[in-house]
Amino acid sequence: MCTKDDPPNEQKSPQVPSTGTLLVDTSRRDQVGEFRGAAGPYWSLRPVCGGKEWEAEPANVRAPSPMERLRAEITRCNARSEGRIL
Repeated sequence: MCTKDDPPNEQKSPQVPSTGTLLVDTSRRDQVGEFRGAAGPYWSLRPVCGGKEWEAEPANVRAPSPMERLRAEITRCNARSEGRIL
């Protein structure tokens, strides 16, 4: 039963994460990126080792698994140690 406060066909928008949060974009073959901000209906993500940002639909973004998070953090640490990113 629907109430006046809960329209039946309205989707709730996902909560915007904080800057720097690791996320997985399922529309880009599960690429992991850092959340950089919201741009209209899209979220801006950046590769963990720096590079060109891309826009993702929030419906195609999910939290990384523990293994995906670990890989991304190791990749970032290796890039820092090699001087590719600050």
